[in-house]
Amino acid sequence: MARVAGSVDEVVALYRRWGADHYDEDLSQLAHALQTAALARRDGAGEELVVAALLHDVGHLLELELEATSGAADQRSVDLNHEAVGAQYLSTLFPPAVTAPVALHVRAKRYRCAVDAEYHDQLSDGSKRSLELQGGPMTANEVASFEANPGFEAAVQLRGWDDGGKVDGLEVPALDDYLNMIERVTS
Repeated sequence: MARVAGSVDEVVALYRRWGADHYDEDLSQLAHALQTAALARRDGAGEELVVAALLHDVGHLLELELEATSGAADQRSVDLNHEAVGAQYLSTLFPPAVTAPVALHVRAKRYRCAVDAEYHDQLSDGSKRSLELQGGPMTANEVASFEANPGFEAAVQLRGWDDGGKVDGLEVPALDDYLNMIERVTS
């Protein structure tokens, strides 16, 4: 059975404990999360989408925790479906307006690669590497299926902020600045 969050404090503790670690980018997990959320906020996203932007990679933190606590080997050479793991983890606390963009943000990358010929070249090296593990650009049938999903537009927005939230040294609000917002959008 997949792990689910027991409280907002538990989710925040993951970021405090594992946020300084890196996954497949030059930035730490926490710096990337904060930048992604700051971009969503700057663009006037609603609170639920800002929280989704902040928490979109929580599945990576769960992977880091599992590696450390179980002695499991680093598995960055395989796709561990961090988006599905993260959305499931958050599902007991947050509404679909938060969890759906989290669940779809990898598919949104694959989608954008399929519909925008220049998009792939703008991806970070880490995102290019993970794209191959995640199935590469979508097929025409996958594009049509993704576009039929009612949450696809929010996921595509999140994907843009995710891609932009990878600037070394960018000053953005701290995690504590989002705590009240996180509490407000819980289910």
